[in-house]
Amino acid sequence: MDAYPDIKEKGDIDEVALPVNGQLEEGIYEGSRAKTWTQRAGSVLRRWGVETHGISPIPPEQRTDIRLYEMFFVWFSANMGVLSFSTGSAGPAFFSLGMRDSLATLVVVDVITCAIPAYFAVFGPKLGMRAMVQGRYSWGYYGAIIPSALNVFTMQGFLVLNCIVGGQTLAAVSDHLDDTLGIVIIAIISLVVVFFGYRVLHWYESVAWIPNVIALLVMLGVGGKKLHEAPITSATPATAAQVLSFAGTVGSTVISWCTYSPDYGVYHSAEASSKRIFLYTYLGFFVACFSGHCLGAAFAAAASSVPAWDAGFEDGDNVGGLFEAALAPAGGFGKFLTVLVALTVPSACAPTMYTFGTSFMTVAPVFAKIPRYLFAIVSTAITIPVAIVGATHFYETFVDIISIIGYWSTVFAAIVLVEHFVFRKNDFSLYSLEYWNKPGRLPPGIAAVLSFLGAIAIIVPSMSQAWYVGPIAQAGTGDIGVETGFFTAALLYLVLRAIEKRALW
Repeated sequence: MDAYPDIKEKGDIDEVALPVNGQLEEGIYEGSRAKTWTQRAGSVLRRWGVETHGISPIPPEQRTDIRLYEMFFVWFSANMGVLSFSTGSAGPAFFSLGMRDSLATLVVVDVITCAIPAYFAVFGPKLGMRAMVQGRYSWGYYGAIIPSALNVFTMQGFLVLNCIVGGQTLAAVSDHLDDTLGIVIIAIISLVVVFFGYRVLHWYESVAWIPNVIALLVMLGVGGKKLHEAPITSATPATAAQVLSFAGTVGSTVISWCTYSPDYGVYHSAEASSKRIFLYTYLGFFVACFSGHCLGAAFAAAASSVPAWDAGFEDGDNVGGLFEAALAPAGGFGKFLTVLVALTVPSACAPTMYTFGTSFMTVAPVFAKIPRYLFAIVSTAITIPVAIVGATHFYETFVDIISIIGYWSTVFAAIVLVEHFVFRKNDFSLYSLEYWNKPGRLPPGIAAVLSFLGAIAIIVPSMSQAWYVGPIAQAGTGDIGVETGFFTAALLYLVLRAIEKRALW
């Protein structure tokens, strides 16, 4: 029995663009009376090496890549950059925590939360499916529209944040550049990387981390002696609300990777060890996130005691300026490194822009007919103006976007993990890949949607944002929406899915 019978049917762009080598597409095109402009463009782009595959599962025979170490570099590069530095700096700069409280929070949060996207990465090689397609096996075909649509906004939010910090960093080294032009440059570079697709993206991620690591080591070398001037504790004792709110923000930036970490292993061998996939990915996340977070917290805490750093930081609204100021003692080499760090920000932008397209294609069949690379162009057009506006109030923009992303992505993670470990017994063979686009053969999704709504009902009163503070948060807990949402969704889905299986599927 053919495991992928649907690729022989007509009417789906995925069926036209399934293999990477283009053989199947050309065969289908030859049988057509006329080519559409997208088919003609796809034929040309495939000859240039541009990936044209859509969202259909990668067949096992095409999952042949055994270089699991690539998974380390993809996530190490994506997180070893200015955005991780920015996340850590939010502790002192936005939540008014001292260095000790910030670092203690980061240790606990990073150790725990990096495990979630690392395990989700295992789904990529084992199933050959993008995260939002795999979500249909718990959310159902129609229910999965909700996380797919939310993931589109999530990817766009991350793109905005990365372009802001990249643009600010680039602008900090030259009087002839401002944040606006810097943002445009970063967005265009990201577009070029993403346009060519999966394989070029993997190659880029394998080298993009190098200047970032060098820059952070040089920063420690020339500025480390000033870190002892940072206040170990804040002027007033840290409250539980401050710590939990900071923990929620940091956790959100890490957990939210689970909505696309499977996407970057779909061509890796299904025979690969799950433990090795998890370990490579976990180390990539943890080493990069923890290093960047801690350095950001330390330099931000010390900025108020170092006039040059404080001036570059601009009252906490210019992370790129702080980065450049800390490297300034290295002279021209420091400026050169700052430019390189800014130009490697696309290592974080590229995966998000790539998944923006595949998530959009999962929302509805009509979007699946649009080539992925066109979504990259649309994403770039949206990112640039939004990032330019958001750059004027960086931390408010940062915390608002990250928190909202964290609220829903932790709910998504809870539902998928409960489905996998409880109802599918951690057995990948229980996923019938041929049913990925057949609504009647997938779970109804009622349990997932009701669990999502129930989790939102507890998240809202647990929120603490500049524009809204819920009654639970007002009671002194701080923002615990991420924590309450995760556990509420897991418990609800455990009960509701059992009822759904017995009654409907």
